[in-house]
Amino acid sequence: MPRKALGARLYCERNGVWYIRDLVGGSECRVSTRARDRREAEKALARYIADKDRPQGPSRPDEITAADVLALYGSERAPTVADPERIAYAIRALVPILGALPVASLNGAACRRYAKRRGLSDGTIRKELGTLQAALNYAAVEGLLTSAPRIWLPPKPAPRDRWLTRDEVAALLRAAYRNPKAKHLARFILTAIYTGTRSQAILGLRYTPHTSGGNVDTEDGMLYRRAPGKTETKKRTPPVPIPARLLAHLRRWERMGAQHVVEIDGMPVASVKRAWATALATAGIDHCTRHDLRRTAVTWAMRAGADKWAASGFFGLSFDMLERVYGHHHPDYLRSAVEARRVAAN
Repeated sequence: MPRKALGARLYCERNGVWYIRDLVGGSECRVSTRARDRREAEKALARYIADKDRPQGPSRPDEITAADVLALYGSERAPTVADPERIAYAIRALVPILGALPVASLNGAACRRYAKRRGLSDGTIRKELGTLQAALNYAAVEGLLTSAPRIWLPPKPAPRDRWLTRDEVAALLRAAYRNPKAKHLARFILTAIYTGTRSQAILGLRYTPHTSGGNVDTEDGMLYRRAPGKTETKKRTPPVPIPARLLAHLRRWERMGAQHVVEIDGMPVASVKRAWATALATAGIDHCTRHDLRRTAVTWAMRAGADKWAASGFFGLSFDMLERVYGHHHPDYLRSAVEARRVAAN
């Protein structure tokens, strides 16, 4: 009786070099890892197995499943993006429902069934199915799929227009300061309101440069939203000057010994979710998210008549998005049309 194939595995030669032993086409072969360290050899084995299992294309849409395409996208593309967890979250949702289907069967009906089973907002479904579309496009570009079908997406939701009044922000700050366990939230709120920086970027801010996030330079008055050398993404994180009032707070916190802009007992804070929920309840504010602080910062700037190009650069928004989502808050919004109508009436 023939021996059962053991699959690709490592073994060490007498010279100390690790090799990969495998059965290919009924014959045993060996591949040198060129490594003497076991951990490096295991990495080489992982790469060997990934390359071996990689679909050999191009395949027709009826010859490959959605799970295969998503697995390829997750292993090859996701590690190269700024937020791989976002892709991983979508893949974990997509595979149990659509994974077994051939790519050719990913039609509108299948995607609508997916949306119904997920039972989430159109915005979330668009992001998840958008990841599936990106995976199909990647497989086609890589020559592993002859063509990428167009994925049905639910309607794009209208931009959220929730922003806080100055009284609401004051109430949130009071709730944070008066809660002994939530004083760090006050720092988070102040930084978000004055700079419009996104939540994760704020939580990553330190007083000295580091490799996992941004930093504040209280001497030159600059805020660097991302780590040095980190690639910019669609969610722009440009360095910006720190508003004078926030700079005064930052310098005071630094004199108090802070290492992180938002911290608890000298340690960085991973999330302010609980403290935020408690502050909202204390302040009596409903239907408000942490990202609404960013929307508030942009809205206040527009209502104050800020130069649109400058606001676009400061908040890391494209000019088109600034106009489309926040333009109606600006005092000059459609002003020329109103003036033209007044002149014509006279």
